[in-house]
Amino acid sequence: MSLSAPCAGWDIRSLPKAKALPVISGYSLKARLAAALAIVFAIGGVAVAVAALAYGRNAAQLSYDRLLIGAANQIAQSVELRKGAVVVDLPVSAFELLSLAPEDRVVYAVFDPQNRLITGYDTVAPPASPARFYNGVFTGEPIRLAQVARNFAERGFSGPVTVVVGQTTRARADLAAQITRNALIAAGLAGIAMIGLSVFAVWSALRPLARIERDLAQRSPQDLTPVDVAIPTEIGSLVAALNRFMGRLDRQIGVMRNLIADASHQLRTPIAALRAQAELAFDEPDPDRLRRIVGRIHARSLTLSRLTDQLLNHALIIHRADSEPLQPVDLRTVAIRAIDETDRSLFATDIRPGLDLPENPVWCAGDALSLAEACKNLLGNALRHGTAPVTLVVTQTGSEARLAVHDAGPGLRADQWADAGTRFARDSGVSADSAGLGLAIVHAVAVAHHGGLSFGHTDAPAGFEAAIVLPLTEAPKP
Repeated sequence: MSLSAPCAGWDIRSLPKAKALPVISGYSLKARLAAALAIVFAIGGVAVAVAALAYGRNAAQLSYDRLLIGAANQIAQSVELRKGAVVVDLPVSAFELLSLAPEDRVVYAVFDPQNRLITGYDTVAPPASPARFYNGVFTGEPIRLAQVARNFAERGFSGPVTVVVGQTTRARADLAAQITRNALIAAGLAGIAMIGLSVFAVWSALRPLARIERDLAQRSPQDLTPVDVAIPTEIGSLVAALNRFMGRLDRQIGVMRNLIADASHQLRTPIAALRAQAELAFDEPDPDRLRRIVGRIHARSLTLSRLTDQLLNHALIIHRADSEPLQPVDLRTVAIRAIDETDRSLFATDIRPGLDLPENPVWCAGDALSLAEACKNLLGNALRHGTAPVTLVVTQTGSEARLAVHDAGPGLRADQWADAGTRFARDSGVSADSAGLGLAIVHAVAVAHHGGLSFGHTDAPAGFEAAIVLPLTEAPKP
């Protein structure tokens, strides 16, 4: 069988180009961010407007209340007792500050301890509570009033004299509206600046996605290398998942490429030889020579059958490594399955393989079908190249489990062990009748199960061992 390089006439670029699929987009990330920011700014705007209105009213109320209480205190200080009678000398300064609101009217009243009017507007009602400020109505117009009490304790007069000063609320309302308007203008300008900053932040945050898009768009269809662009931590997991997906896709394409290349090259020689032998048999009149030719055809057919099986098994194993989840598997059942499914007639030998299993389960995370195929290939190598007795052994040591095949032969030379798991290796130790994929399949299965392929010589009994070494796992929960 020729072991030259795979056929150079095949190229993935020669395949017909697939039609572009429509991009399925359920929503726009920018639209969702814009909507979310609009809702946030709307709620914030309403909150700022309410706060500005409340602040304007409180500020205007506090400012004019201070003027009212100041005027009331000045009038209270001017109250005197003369011969047991209350005398009020209204100071002009008490109303000067209140006159700064020319559209508002100012009222006052002074009451004795019995709430009888001493002087002032008789339309001003006496206070009903000790509160310093209260609201009222004066000639149909809302008014804000402040009261101050001054106590007297004389022989002819005893008790508090209450001074009430009020002012209509037009100036208050104007001041509150002005403060609110100024606050809203300032908040609006700040909001516009925040919107601009938010737009810049969204654009800046989404730039890595554009870089990833450009990186993928500029690639050739054959480039499945990992995405390597500067990305923020938040989308690192997304890019890592994308890279893992491309890695699996690259492996699957590699399996397809290897299968096509191997099939086109490795099958060509045995099929040509089989065809030549068939043509000789067709024209051969001598029965003895015809039987010898038929024997060679049969031998070639067995070789071709083994090669085809191994090519397909190798592709299947690589495919299952990426598609099948690993489940807890008892390696004893894998070994029993491998012994049952091994067809000794394919190897033209009378050796009957033995089985050595422990009493307790040996659990590993794996794919039972792939592990069984690997065991069958180990058994096939031992039956074809080894020396009886051949035994399939399952053991566990520490945190490792071993699926090993023992035989009494010398096995592979130590300098061949490192290259034994390579496809069609020139120095793998296989014979001319070997397909050259058996140990490659075993190595692929071991790597897919986070293990390895091991070789060694044994002392008791003397011979050679080829083993799949796997990490142990916990027993499945019932």
